[in-house]
Amino acid sequence: MVRWGGVADDFTGATDLATNWVARGLRTSVTLGVPTDEQLDGLREMDAVVVALKSRTAPVAAAVDESVAALRALRRLGAERFYDKYCSTFDSTPEGNIGPIADALMAELDTDIAVVVPSFPATGRTVYQGHLFVGRQLLSDSSMRHHPLTPMTRSDVVELLAPQTGHAVRSVPLATVRAGADALRAALAEHRRAGSRTYVVVDALDEADLAVIAEATADHPLVTGGSGLALGLPAAPGGPATTAMPVAEGHRAVLAGSASSATRGQIADARGKLPTHKLDLAALRADLPAEVARITAWAGEHWAAKPGTPVLVYAVDSLDDIESAPPAGGRPAGELVEEALAGCATAFAAAGARQFLVAGGETSGSVVQALDIARLELGPRLAPGVSWAHGTAADGHGYNLALKSGNFGRPDIFTAGWQELR
Repeated sequence: MVRWGGVADDFTGATDLATNWVARGLRTSVTLGVPTDEQLDGLREMDAVVVALKSRTAPVAAAVDESVAALRALRRLGAERFYDKYCSTFDSTPEGNIGPIADALMAELDTDIAVVVPSFPATGRTVYQGHLFVGRQLLSDSSMRHHPLTPMTRSDVVELLAPQTGHAVRSVPLATVRAGADALRAALAEHRRAGSRTYVVVDALDEADLAVIAEATADHPLVTGGSGLALGLPAAPGGPATTAMPVAEGHRAVLAGSASSATRGQIADARGKLPTHKLDLAALRADLPAEVARITAWAGEHWAAKPGTPVLVYAVDSLDDIESAPPAGGRPAGELVEEALAGCATAFAAAGARQFLVAGGETSGSVVQALDIARLELGPRLAPGVSWAHGTAADGHGYNLALKSGNFGRPDIFTAGWQELR
């Protein structure tokens, strides 16, 4: 019986949340896009289902409509509690999409309060005095300040959310959380306003804090945040709900569209260990299909020479590679990168690639959609918020995929992450 339904604003966030639910003993599946009624029938034995969307940077109206459609599908599945999953670095702009999506889900569920918990301590994301930290840095001082789509120049979560919603946004300090679930429950009750809706940003520095928040909100139909709060749930008696994952035999590829500092470091670590190819924006603008064909031929040469060795195709070495604006009449770099990497995924698959490690939320969405995979079952965990998964495409081919948030993973994940598939 489905207990939890998750609505995730990108594909890496969906597998991130699913990874943490599996760690707490919940049998969890990820659907890539809003599931059809026929697809729902195959999910009824799960404890939790996450719907992966590409809504983080979509137009607000489209993001809201798709998120509500996902929630309604999950309700038809029987879910009673819901998790609005967004990035632990609160990736958004003053227009959205975190606030508008949460507003719509609150209205759909007719609930008057929802906690806001970006904290994911295992990945260095914490909230203290209402401010979001990435490691020891304020969010506004971190590399997220230079994000090409959602530059994060402030750290106060109340200030980040308030422009995105017409509802009240309050906060609860760490001292209240550390006083226990009853104290937090009372504080949340004080913030409720009859006839209105309220968001409450809650401090959390470690998983013990997340457990208190999870206990205090056990009767809330909706929670919002990064995936960390899922680790606050009580563990199931049988331990993690991992199952044997099929391994799809075939060539291996890393496709990295993220410009995050973590991904740039992972690319630097892999250079010299793996065959690497950096996307050429000028060549993509001139003739994208021809450039994808050239990259595929290059990959095929390396697979023939060293079977089992992944190839790495990536977009960004340094912040200097990020275009502030496209040339006159040219397509934006982000669009070119996503289309090129999606094209590489389908061309590589046609050449026999069956294992993909993908870095970046937008890239992951483009790649999985290009491969035409509708559902993922999770396998071995690679890092906090990152797991291998298995999915079957519409043409019947099976694939192993690890969809990695740009900011997640250890430095050697592009080279060492394949060991779990042996």
